[in-house]
Amino acid sequence: MIKVVRGNPTPEELAAALAVVRARAAATAAEPSSGAEDPRDAWADPARIASARLPHPGPTSWTRTFWPG
Repeated sequence: MIKVVRGNPTPEELAAALAVVRARAAATAAEPSSGAEDPRDAWADPARIASARLPHPGPTSWTRTFWPG
């Protein structure tokens, strides 16, 4: 429900406002849902880089030592 709180809009103005609201709602509904709320959340998740095993010494072990804060 849309309620006009202030002013006296014309029918054309109301139709334009309703078209914007409906277009936004349709665009939001059409977005694919990846299961994650925000892709940045997965990037900052420590489980992404911290496995159950400790990193073994080697030339690429430094890549597994960063812990996002």
